Amino acid sequence: MFVFYFGSLSAIKVSRQRRKSMNPEYFGIGLITLALILGLTEKKLSFGTFRFANLIYVIGIFAIVPYCIWWLWGNNVGPTELTLFVVMFSLTGLGTGVGYHRLETHGSFKTKPSIEAFFLILGAMGLPTGPIDFCVGHYAHHINADKEGDPHSPRDGFWHSHVGHILRATPKDLQGKFGQRLLNDKLVKAIDESKFVWFGLGLLIPYLIAGWPGLLWGGFIRIAYHNHVTFSVNSICHTFGNRPFDTQDDSRNNWLIGVLSFGEGFHNNHHAKAKWAYHGLTWWQIDVNGYVIRLLERLGLAWDVVKPTPEDIQARKKQLKLSPGLTPID
Repeated sequence: MFVFYFGSLSAIKVSRQRRKSMNPEYFGIGLITLALILGLTEKKLSFGTFRFANLIYVIGIFAIVPYCIWWLWGNNVGPTELTLFVVMFSLTGLGTGVGYHRLETHGSFKTKPSIEAFFLILGAMGLPTGPIDFCVGHYAHHINADKEGDPHSPRDGFWHSHVGHILRATPKDLQGKFGQRLLNDKLVKAIDESKFVWFGLGLLIPYLIAGWPGLLWGGFIRIAYHNHVTFSVNSICHTFGNRPFDTQDDSRNNWLIGVLSFGEGFHNNHHAKAKWAYHGLTWWQIDVNGYVIRLLERLGLAWDVVKPTPEDIQARKKQLKLSPGLTPID
């Protein structure tokens, strides 16, 4: 979690005249090692330490922007760095959307354990959050959408919904209430308990391929971008956009966030019926996560896919108007 903090400090303290003499690769090795150490010692951390680490992480995902401007002042970005950014973001984005969200949280489809593990590991490489905490927090969000108990509603402040909420630990009673199924799942629990190892691996891979530039673009910048896109679903997609479904919350479809998040930004569609595997309900609502689930089904790697038919969509619109108290989980 401290990775961005140290990177931003280096940008401030080291002058441009010393640029040639510094060896940022040692930075990369140290930061990857730190992420792995955090993964191995996470259970022993106090809440105060946990909150401090998350605070540094929050600062870091904003501090990476001026650092990149500083670094780009005298460095060129080549095709290797850009390819690492696109590939790593795409894979980890699918891990969050397909694995963490649609598969584990909502059970929108079923798949083989090997495919499940693949997407959950990708999700853990993208976010410093395990699948259990992610699913529990997101499920609580649906049950209490934009009401008391919603862990990240913009009604409590836009900043809180975007990033401030991660400073809070997931209550254990909340895990027991919403996450018992996942806590009893050996595969999910194993990946959850090793989440920082996978997060560190997500930094190690681009470093091994292209050294410090690879780590910067395939690791730090990719993580910052991925996090802000994910956070924007909580904040922007409950503030700006259209509402084709009359849900009892502030959820909205935002086309830009929808495209950037591989379909997660068509959030009002999702809140209309959480178990729908596809969030893009029209041809112009680009839902990459939904396309991947379709592909898995055609390959025989996914089944029991919850598909929103035109009849289902119209029935749901009518149902939401007639039953104001209905939650998206129903």
